[in-house]
Amino acid sequence: MKEIYLAGGCFWGVEEYMSRLEGVVDTEVGYANGHKENPSYEEVCTGITGHAETTYVKYDENIISLEELLNKFWKIIDPTLLNRQGPDIGHQYRTGIYYVDEGDLPIIMKTLKEQEKKYHKPIVTEVEPLRVFYPAEEYHQDYLKKNPDGYCHIDLSIE
Repeated sequence: MKEIYLAGGCFWGVEEYMSRLEGVVDTEVGYANGHKENPSYEEVCTGITGHAETTYVKYDENIISLEELLNKFWKIIDPTLLNRQGPDIGHQYRTGIYYVDEGDLPIIMKTLKEQEKKYHKPIVTEVEPLRVFYPAEEYHQDYLKKNPDGYCHIDLSIE
C-alpha cells in the first residue's frame, strides 16, 4: 500500500471523492504542514496555524497508480488559485500534494508539468514532503458519508 496527502480546499469533498476511487483503501482528513501541534478546526480556520486542510489517501498501487490518482486530483481543483477553492477562502484552503516517499516526486512533477500546459496562469499547488499531519476531529471524518446533503464544492460525479 502507498500513501499520499492531498490538499484541495475543503477536505470533506476531497475525502469523499478520493474514497470513491477504485484502489483507494482508506482516507482520513486532517491538518498538514503547519507549525501548531494538534490544532483544532477553529484554530486552523484562523489561518495562524499554517496548516492546510488535507486528505490522507492510502491506495493499492496494483489497482490505481499514483499518476492515475493525481490526474483525478487535478480534475477536482483549480491549481491556479492561491488560498482558495470554490467559495472557500483562506490559507487553510490552499492546494498541495504532500508526499512521504521521495520516489514519488518524479511522478508528482510529471503530472504538474502536464497541468501547466492546460492553464495560462501559473500553478500554485504546493509540492512538498509531508512534515506533519494531525487528524481532524471525528465529526469531520467521512463527513459527506454521514451527511449526504452536506456542503461540498467539488463535483463528485467527475471521473
